Amino acid sequence: MHDDHSQKPEEHSGVSRRDFLKISGIAAAAVPLVADPPTVIAAGEQVPVLGPGKVPIELTVNGKKQKLELEPRVTLLDALRDHLDITGPKRVCDKAECGACTVLMDNKPIYACSMLAIEAQGHPITTVEALMQGDKLNPIQQAFVENDASQCGFCTPGFVVATKALLDKHPNPTPEDIRRELAGNLCRCGTYAGIRQAIAARKGA
Repeated sequence: MHDDHSQKPEEHSGVSRRDFLKISGIAAAAVPLVADPPTVIAAGEQVPVLGPGKVPIELTVNGKKQKLELEPRVTLLDALRDHLDITGPKRVCDKAECGACTVLMDNKPIYACSMLAIEAQGHPITTVEALMQGDKLNPIQQAFVENDASQCGFCTPGFVVATKALLDKHPNPTPEDIRRELAGNLCRCGTYAGIRQAIAARKGA
């Protein structure tokens, strides 16, 4: 007498155990591809969590849009120097204290070492390179040269950019304006007298 119960389960189901495991494995591997990115609540709103791997970002630097793939932890300074080969902003203290990495964001001076590149998206960034016209120095840069306002030169790009922001805001700055607006930039060589003379040469220009 034939015993139906003697048949293997896979003969009844039409799907072998091996096939079932293959299908399950494919489905499990596909989950991360369709799952929504994790989110957190920030300022009362649900926002996506980016990283820790590289993510696409777009920066507008010196009037040009630049598309990059960066980890969210990368600073604006590192993005400029290491990924865009824009080396005017200098890495000196890397602690937002000396001002050597000063750039303009929305025409206001910021420390590039303390701004994440991903946070700078949608804001125009201007570095010292954009101040030149071809091989011709910007008048502020020329004034720095003529008044011996630099020695080792590491702080100079930051001072030039900060001075541009100062003169854009105060075309005829008072000594107090100069002290206040340039307080975030330090010169280890002590060329402050030359810097003040350079600013005086550009007042009202």
